[in-house]
Amino acid sequence: RVSAQCPCVCVSPPDGSSFSVSCSCISWRGEMLVCDEHLFNSGIVFVIQSQSNSFHSKRAEDLKRDILKQAAGLGKELPTVLLIHQIDRHEGAWTILPLMKDFSLTYGRNSSWIFFCEEDTRIQVVKLLETLRRFDKSKEWFLGKALYDEESTIIHHYAFAENPTVFKFPDFAAGWALSIPLVNKLAKKLKSEPLKSDFTIDLKHEIALYIWQKGEGPHLTPVPEFCTDDVNSYKVDHCATTFSNFLPLCGEPVKKEDVFVAVKTCQKFHDDRIPVVKQTWEREAALIEYYSDYADISIPTIDLGIPNTDRGHCGKTFAILERFLNHTSPRTPWLVVVDDDTLISIIRLRKLLSCYDPNEPVFLGERYGYGLGTGGYSYITGGGGMVFSRAAVQKLLASKCRCYSMDAPDDMVLGMCFSGLGIPITHSPLFHQARPMDYPKDYLSHQIPVSFHKHWNIDPVKVYFTWLAPNTEESHNGRKVGYNREDL
Repeated sequence: RVSAQCPCVCVSPPDGSSFSVSCSCISWRGEMLVCDEHLFNSGIVFVIQSQSNSFHSKRAEDLKRDILKQAAGLGKELPTVLLIHQIDRHEGAWTILPLMKDFSLTYGRNSSWIFFCEEDTRIQVVKLLETLRRFDKSKEWFLGKALYDEESTIIHHYAFAENPTVFKFPDFAAGWALSIPLVNKLAKKLKSEPLKSDFTIDLKHEIALYIWQKGEGPHLTPVPEFCTDDVNSYKVDHCATTFSNFLPLCGEPVKKEDVFVAVKTCQKFHDDRIPVVKQTWEREAALIEYYSDYADISIPTIDLGIPNTDRGHCGKTFAILERFLNHTSPRTPWLVVVDDDTLISIIRLRKLLSCYDPNEPVFLGERYGYGLGTGGYSYITGGGGMVFSRAAVQKLLASKCRCYSMDAPDDMVLGMCFSGLGIPITHSPLFHQARPMDYPKDYLSHQIPVSFHKHWNIDPVKVYFTWLAPNTEESHNGRKVGYNREDL
């Protein structure tokens, strides 16, 4: 039937199950025709928060193709779809804010929205358009699925300590959107006041803080159509976005013998932290060594001849890398370096590593940033675990990049070195620098985590068997134990 309101022809089949589109009709609701002749002329720019590693770039390209295919089916001009890792003018492009001036300059006059999403976000383009039309595009909007802290947390510098639930920040997995007037405002502010923070720790929280500007800017507006439920869930009928990937698996998990685990410890923690490792995840590792400042045959530990330092452990970590390259089988392709208070699932890590090519220089974990607004570098934060392919270790040690002091922060020096070598940091949100209680429950609900860090004020054995053990119930000392995540 033909709509008098806009020039489109929709052909509805007798059973009413679907329709075909010859121009700009975008949905059929019973007898009501919904159309928009300015579908993409109003200008939505899609920005996929992609990465340059081959596994991640392929997933991002697949998502881009899906968005363009959906748009082409609507018979209108195709939208712009950008991949963050291809915007190589900025080392810190992944932190988004340094791109605002470019976005404003390029899209500030002919677009309405910048919509950001992760490579595993799944988008129903029609529903997204319908959702965004509810908001006046001439005003400043910051839209997303709202997360909040239930209690103040170290990763957010204990912000809003009196009532942390009042501050909302977006779950990137669900997608989030900025109206162009807000993009233009942010670009103007960044031009006059460059970014001040040295560290990027939790980007989604820091972006929300910057936009809020201590009350001068907009809060996040929660959008119920931005979802993180699985695409096959019964809950997603109303959703414009869903999330498709809880723990990647690309074929068979890598073999147990393909992962060498290095645990950094020191004598003062031999009696309290090492027993936790042995009670929990040590059994999952086929190849594991403990590196300390004291040789203890009961563990056993290996003394690398590097004194323990209180500030950083750069000397120890580089000694571990040298030992891995020169004293382990060249057929072992992966090294993971953890602290003695890291809780990790080696089984899940083996699944995750099935998606990466060990012949590429891979440096994987939870990504932080230092000085990225002014030409700094990204790095993998050490507490959640740092994963290296043998190829990455070879390239690093073949270079002249080394510790500027024995007690320098190892994770930051490694980030600086790999940045200088042009080897990208590969981020996975499944690694965690802090404890489960330091993250919003809704954020963890769409993850199958690989690691957490710190024993402070928790029962680490209980946390392991609740969050990381191969099953929610695990045999422990001959008994079945199961814990409720709500208690942690």
